[in-house]
Amino acid sequence: MVEQLGGRFVALAPPDVAEFDLRVPRVAPPPTLASMFSQTPLDRLNHAYGKSYADCARMWLRSVPNPPDWVAFPDDEQAVVDILDWAAHNHVAVIPFGGGTSVCGGVEPAVGDGFAGTVSLDMERLGGVLEIDRVSRAARIQAGAFGPEIEAVLKPQGLTLRHFPQSFEFSTLGGWIATRAGGHYATQYTHIDDFVESTRMVTPQGVMQTRRLPGSGAGPAPDRLVIGSEGTLGVITEAWMRLQDRPRFRASASIRFADYFAAAGGLRALAQSGLNPSNCRLLDPMETVFSGVGDGRTAILVLGLESADHPLQAWMERALELVRDHGGEYDATAVARSMAVEDNVEHRLGAAGAWRDAFIRMPYWRDPAVGLGLIMDTFETAVTWDRFERFYQAVKHDVQAAIQRATGQETAIACRVTHAYPDGVAPYFTIATLGSPNADLASALAAWREIKQAANASVVGHGGAVTHHHAVGRDHRSGYEIEVPMLFRQVLAAAKAVVDPTGILNPGALYDTRDRPTGQTGVLAV
Repeated sequence: MVEQLGGRFVALAPPDVAEFDLRVPRVAPPPTLASMFSQTPLDRLNHAYGKSYADCARMWLRSVPNPPDWVAFPDDEQAVVDILDWAAHNHVAVIPFGGGTSVCGGVEPAVGDGFAGTVSLDMERLGGVLEIDRVSRAARIQAGAFGPEIEAVLKPQGLTLRHFPQSFEFSTLGGWIATRAGGHYATQYTHIDDFVESTRMVTPQGVMQTRRLPGSGAGPAPDRLVIGSEGTLGVITEAWMRLQDRPRFRASASIRFADYFAAAGGLRALAQSGLNPSNCRLLDPMETVFSGVGDGRTAILVLGLESADHPLQAWMERALELVRDHGGEYDATAVARSMAVEDNVEHRLGAAGAWRDAFIRMPYWRDPAVGLGLIMDTFETAVTWDRFERFYQAVKHDVQAAIQRATGQETAIACRVTHAYPDGVAPYFTIATLGSPNADLASALAAWREIKQAANASVVGHGGAVTHHHAVGRDHRSGYEIEVPMLFRQVLAAAKAVVDPTGILNPGALYDTRDRPTGQTGVLAV
């Protein structure tokens, strides 16, 4: 991809810790908690940003004006209580930190001037699977548990959480819940919301534990306030999560379409069929090139079914009938091989396997490309089916125009549909362009800011969500404040005033900081 963009590339040397001039910590933790606090430059740098394009670019530029003063590693829940109590009484902002994979400015300690200091609260020491209820298929898991650790404990029981975001290896359960993360399933179980049975959250005003129930009609659900709260209401310490039996039967197909919107029609038929495919990603022609699974002449639908209970021949046959009705073509022999035996690996081969590998490796390709002065980024949204065709065309037009204005470059925008619902779809756009004719990183960062604001405005302006599963943080504030009614934001602000009266929790994410007038639209940190 780098070669396809042309231009001159001068690789910067990777940054070294010694090259950063970090400000001296402005506060000091109390002696009783000091053993859980770190001020080493490496810890402070690792908690200064997430993993967005802007975060990576600023690290390459050695620009970290707002590092956390300290990084706290609480040993247990009581330590979280004590740290929040100290912070509230000393006007210290606290940014909860799971794996740090935020791509929307969600963990950056850019909190304004209204605080005595900042602490990044890293939950890595609360990372265990505490209890498994095999009968109900549920587990009590601490918030700092990383994806692979969770699956390793559940596997001997024949169970799985089966929530696989792209950041699976480096992100935590608490982070998934706090950001309403999207996962592996393209239909039915699309968000972490679907797996949360109950939550436990520490706030400056006390601990909130919700009751573990399979369902309830008792008023507004408290878990719904916790899910997506982005560390602004409290620190999630653990949750009971619904599990599944590990899948034994799988089937997959790679389906080609000459017409992209005919392919979208096939995708809609699948989403409305009740077949609930686990994988149902639609790649437009340019996305097939970006992912290395096509030549840009056809759209490709990557289809997968799985079950722990039954073979899938009948389900796959019906799915293929639906895509054939919309002009889809596929290799019938390859599909048959994918269903031949239990637990086979055929579903990982072909275009479906190639797409999966590209999906997992994309973050590893992007980070070094940023250092070359390239803008490689994504943005995702959701829109109802009746608007999709117009929406897709309008957003691509708007963002291409923004790229032209910001960089002087013309570039193609790719799109893949990551999740499909009976009533709508989640398009996920990819851009790759030079930040400037000379591939200068500083000018690329400035251009990214302009492009990002244009993308936010476009997706919301054309009736979509400002984000489908990447949270709000600081980078999506401008779109969030248009998408969500003012009255509802005031309701949330009132809830925050109850649980966090001094406003210390992740200021600037979701809500206004104390030194920022209410109603001012969000701005991107650059």
